[in-house]
Amino acid sequence: MLRISKFSNKSKALPVVGLMVSALALGACSKEQAQEGEKGRPVLVATVHYQAQSPERSFVGTIRPRIETDMGFRVPGKVAKRLVEVGQMVDVGQPLATLDEVDLKLQAEQAEAELSAAKGVLSQATAAEGRAKELRTKGWSTEAQLDQVKAAADEARARLNRAERSVELTKNSLSYASLVADARGVVTATLIEPGQVVSAGQTAVRVARSAEKEAVVAVPETLVAFAKTGEASVTLWSEPGKKYAAKLREIAPNADPATRTYLAKFSLPGADETVSLGMTATLTLADPATERVARLPLSALFSQGEGPSLYVADSKTGAVSLKPVTVKAYETKDVIITGGVEEGASVVVLGVQKLDPAQKVRVVSSLSF
Repeated sequence: MLRISKFSNKSKALPVVGLMVSALALGACSKEQAQEGEKGRPVLVATVHYQAQSPERSFVGTIRPRIETDMGFRVPGKVAKRLVEVGQMVDVGQPLATLDEVDLKLQAEQAEAELSAAKGVLSQATAAEGRAKELRTKGWSTEAQLDQVKAAADEARARLNRAERSVELTKNSLSYASLVADARGVVTATLIEPGQVVSAGQTAVRVARSAEKEAVVAVPETLVAFAKTGEASVTLWSEPGKKYAAKLREIAPNADPATRTYLAKFSLPGADETVSLGMTATLTLADPATERVARLPLSALFSQGEGPSLYVADSKTGAVSLKPVTVKAYETKDVIITGGVEEGASVVVLGVQKLDPAQKVRVVSSLSF
């Protein structure tokens, strides 16, 4: 009887121990939940990024001058000096090269001599004409003699006029012996050397004008229409963070027979001194009429009959707010929105059905879309 009584007491003690263990476990869970509530519920977020719905197109191009002039002497002669080198900057009126002026000076002196002779002949013919008129008035000369004297005077005047023009031409030819730059630019090629005999119009120095620069790219035939209507911008490989506005100036009417691409030239009105000729650039074409949208996971969308919304989390304070958004389209795994949340906002993408605006959250990871 005594053993049975002890066993009964132990059996009664077991439920009491179990209750105590359960109470301790519940207390520990409550404490963990309280700590978790103080830290905030961990959430996974995605950063909102708006971009053009139509994809941008990029092409590799080269910076070139809009005008590159092959400059040459306007008169033939022997090169005396070449005053510039490749890569040298030149200003308006700066001499580039000169010719030997000996023959040109002799021609000028000859023209001056002819002018002096023409003046003497005209003076004699004018005097003879005056005397012939006087004699005719007095009746001591015939009309034929007067006409002959007048013709000689007219010829002398024409000869003087021709001599004056000849002097002007020789002076011009003498000035053409010095090749000067007609615009500010950079020398890209020198094709003459001192001692070389050149003909009139032969290319001597090639100068690229620095006033206007452009980006030259090869556009495939499928994007020719887009190149004409798209909004263009240019970035240099040497300065990828700086963007220059570009405008289509010219596109080739025929495709290249080898590459089947069209050569397009885009002017750069805002190009500064950092944009050097020959630099490699990236030309980007965008559709100005396209709508800017953001792509997010479909699981981030929250809706309970009041329209689609998104939970925006503040990583500093841990607060969340429900923002209604405008949905552009639904896809298999993503949703495309056009507005409602700001650029760079952190949107909760998992477990939105269990969130509450009054609840604190803790951002543990983020995704980029």
